[in-house]
Amino acid sequence: QAQLVETGGGLVQAGGSLRLSCEASGFFIENYRMGWFRQAPGKEREFVAGVEWSTTYKYYGESVRRRFTISRDNAKNLVTLQMNSLKPEDTAVYYCAATSALGSIKSIHIYNYWGQGTQVTVAS
Repeated sequence: QAQLVETGGGLVQAGGSLRLSCEASGFFIENYRMGWFRQAPGKEREFVAGVEWSTTYKYYGESVRRRFTISRDNAKNLVTLQMNSLKPEDTAVYYCAATSALGSIKSIHIYNYWGQGTQVTVAS
Protein backbone atom coordinates (compact mmCIF):
# COMPACT_ATOMS: atom_id res chain seq x y z
CA GLN A 1 0.00 0.00 0.00
CA ALA A 2 1.41 3.35 -1.05
CA GLN A 3 2.02 5.70 1.82
CA LEU A 4 3.70 9.04 2.52
CA VAL A 5 4.63 10.01 6.06
CA GLU A 6 5.74 13.52 6.95
CA THR A 7 7.82 14.30 10.02
CA GLY A 8 9.72 17.27 11.37
CA GLY A 9 6.98 19.75 12.08
CA GLY A 10 6.75 21.69 15.32
CA LEU A 11 6.81 25.08 16.99
CA VAL A 12 9.56 27.53 16.08
CA GLN A 13 10.21 31.22 16.63
CA ALA A 14 10.07 33.62 13.71
CA GLY A 15 13.38 33.64 11.90
CA GLY A 16 14.09 30.05 12.82
CA SER A 17 14.38 26.93 10.70
CA LEU A 18 12.73 23.54 10.37
CA ARG A 19 13.42 20.57 8.17
CA LEU A 20 10.49 18.46 7.06
CA SER A 21 10.94 14.92 5.82
CA CYS A 22 8.61 12.79 3.74
CA GLU A 23 9.26 9.08 3.65
CA ALA A 24 7.53 6.99 1.02
CA SER A 25 6.64 3.33 1.27
CA GLY A 26 4.86 0.94 -1.05
CA PHE A 27 6.22 2.65 -4.16
CA PHE A 28 9.44 4.21 -5.45
CA ILE A 29 9.55 7.97 -5.66
CA GLU A 30 12.04 7.82 -8.54
CA ASN A 31 9.00 7.27 -10.76
CA TYR A 32 7.14 10.26 -9.34
CA ARG A 33 7.21 14.00 -9.27
CA MET A 34 7.10 15.17 -5.68
CA GLY A 35 5.55 18.21 -4.08
CA TRP A 36 4.99 19.98 -0.80
CA PHE A 37 1.77 21.84 -0.11
CA ARG A 38 0.41 23.61 2.94
CA GLN A 39 -2.96 24.55 4.31
CA ALA A 40 -3.63 27.17 6.94
CA PRO A 41 -6.95 27.31 8.84
CA GLY A 42 -9.71 28.71 6.67
CA LYS A 43 -7.54 28.77 3.57
CA GLU A 44 -7.16 26.59 0.52
CA ARG A 45 -4.29 24.19 0.17
CA GLU A 46 -1.45 25.94 -1.62
CA PHE A 47 1.64 24.85 -3.48
CA VAL A 48 4.93 25.30 -1.61
CA ALA A 49 7.58 23.45 -3.59
CA GLY A 50 7.95 20.72 -6.18
CA VAL A 51 10.71 18.67 -7.74
CA GLU A 52 10.60 16.80 -11.03
CA TRP A 53 11.86 13.27 -11.60
CA SER A 54 15.22 14.88 -12.22
CA THR A 55 16.47 16.89 -9.26
CA THR A 56 17.57 19.57 -11.70
CA TYR A 57 14.11 21.06 -11.94
CA LYS A 58 12.64 22.53 -8.79
CA TYR A 59 9.79 24.96 -8.35
CA TYR A 60 8.69 27.16 -5.46
CA GLY A 61 5.72 29.18 -4.42
CA GLU A 62 6.36 32.89 -4.58
CA SER A 63 6.02 33.37 -0.83
CA VAL A 64 8.71 30.79 0.02
CA ARG A 65 11.18 31.36 -2.79
CA ARG A 66 14.75 31.83 -1.55
CA ARG A 67 13.76 30.64 1.94
CA PHE A 68 12.71 27.03 1.36
CA THR A 69 14.62 24.26 -0.43
CA ILE A 70 13.16 20.98 -1.66
CA SER A 71 15.39 17.95 -2.12
CA ARG A 72 14.86 14.34 -3.05
CA ASP A 73 16.91 11.22 -2.35
CA ASN A 74 15.57 8.47 -4.57
CA ALA A 75 17.85 5.88 -3.00
CA LYS A 76 16.30 6.56 0.41
CA ASN A 77 12.80 7.11 -0.99
CA LEU A 78 12.83 10.42 0.83
CA VAL A 79 11.90 14.02 0.09
CA THR A 80 12.82 16.90 2.37
CA LEU A 81 11.85 20.53 2.72
CA GLN A 82 14.36 22.80 4.40
CA MET A 83 12.61 25.89 5.70
CA ASN A 84 14.66 28.90 6.75
CA SER A 85 13.77 32.41 7.88
CA LEU A 86 10.35 31.22 8.93
CA LYS A 87 7.55 33.73 9.32
CA PRO A 88 4.28 33.54 11.26
CA GLU A 89 2.45 33.39 7.93
CA ASP A 90 4.20 30.09 7.22
CA THR A 91 2.07 28.51 9.95
CA ALA A 92 0.07 25.67 8.40
CA VAL A 93 -0.24 21.94 8.04
CA TYR A 94 2.35 20.81 5.51
CA TYR A 95 1.61 17.93 3.17
CA CYS A 96 3.85 15.84 0.99
CA ALA A 97 2.44 14.52 -2.27
CA ALA A 98 3.47 12.35 -5.20
CA THR A 99 2.29 12.28 -8.78
CA SER A 100 3.02 10.20 -11.86
CA ALA A 101 0.95 12.53 -14.03
CA LEU A 102 1.98 15.30 -16.38
CA GLY A 103 0.60 18.78 -15.97
CA SER A 104 1.46 21.62 -13.67
CA ILE A 105 3.41 20.40 -10.65
CA LYS A 106 1.76 23.26 -8.73
CA SER A 107 -1.74 21.83 -9.15
CA ILE A 108 -3.18 19.77 -6.29
CA HIS A 109 -5.38 17.94 -8.80
CA ILE A 110 -2.63 15.88 -10.43
CA TYR A 111 -1.32 14.18 -7.31
CA ASN A 112 -1.93 10.47 -6.72
CA TYR A 113 -0.74 10.17 -3.13
CA TRP A 114 -0.85 12.46 -0.12
CA GLY A 115 0.61 12.24 3.35
CA GLN A 116 -1.35 12.93 6.50
CA GLY A 117 0.37 16.26 7.09
CA THR A 118 2.59 17.74 9.78
CA GLN A 119 1.86 20.93 11.71
CA VAL A 120 4.26 23.83 11.50
CA THR A 121 3.66 26.73 13.85
CA VAL A 122 5.79 29.88 13.73
CA ALA A 123 5.51 32.15 16.74
CA SER A 124 6.05 35.88 16.38
